[in-house]
Amino acid sequence: MNDLPNHFDAAHKVANFPSLKPAVPERTKGKRRKYRTIWISDIHLGTKGCNHELLIDFLDHTDSETMYLVGDIIDGWRLKKKLYWPAEHNDIVWRILKRAKRGTRIIYIPGNHDEMIRPFSGMNFGGVEIMRAAFHDTADGRRLMVLHGDEFDTIMLAHRWLAYVGDALYHVMMKLNNWVASVRARLGLPYWSLSKAAKHKVKNAVEFISRYEEVVARAAAERGVDGVVCGHIHTAECRSFVHEGREVEYWNDGDWVEGCNALVEHFDGTMEILNWPEEVARRENAATDVKTSVPEAA
Repeated sequence: MNDLPNHFDAAHKVANFPSLKPAVPERTKGKRRKYRTIWISDIHLGTKGCNHELLIDFLDHTDSETMYLVGDIIDGWRLKKKLYWPAEHNDIVWRILKRAKRGTRIIYIPGNHDEMIRPFSGMNFGGVEIMRAAFHDTADGRRLMVLHGDEFDTIMLAHRWLAYVGDALYHVMMKLNNWVASVRARLGLPYWSLSKAAKHKVKNAVEFISRYEEVVARAAAERGVDGVVCGHIHTAECRSFVHEGREVEYWNDGDWVEGCNALVEHFDGTMEILNWPEEVARRENAATDVKTSVPEAA
């Protein structure tokens, strides 16, 4: 706790980012999609795995009344080992803080990789509210519990050292993922995640994800809410569970390392998971169709 004042000063400096100009200019032309609520998590700023290009594109094409940052926004584990912070990562922070200044309510729920932010729970920096967990009421009257989800990860709870080993192996996979993504980009192919595809092929990983979802949903049911929104496992998903006769919705907003997903709430309370690489591909295809349909001038 002796370092808390230093961390407090650092947090205030971060909150002043909007005074700096972003390296990637904010998109100002064109309409933004408007949502009642947006949930994003597992950005992992401070790592090469962070897909900053797609996230910046997402932030420049969407808006909401409320935005939840559901943990692992900054990867403190990796930053402790090696400093990596390109200008585009500042641009993401700038865009989030800019939203707060424009009136969007920003709620930041730290995860295990940014657990150094947890001591600031209850505080507000640059319009960003820090909370350990939150409850969200949808437009159609459902009550959702919002938390990162590492609280229900048995490896994190019982074998923290193993979690660090797994993190190191994961980042090796992400280096391969980045190489594949760069090759595909040079070939003009859309974004595709090697690590995400591998995870869905490995039986143990699939079983872990399924078990994790059940545990989180049961915890939500025991707290008397209608559903839960979390992150942590980098797998966007919507499922319904029944616990002691009570139906509970499980929502995972995915990540911005592998899948590049966000969870959104429309103004009527409808929830939807967005896969942003697919959204970008549709937009680019539509633009191409428009160009090819316009006849050349004689």
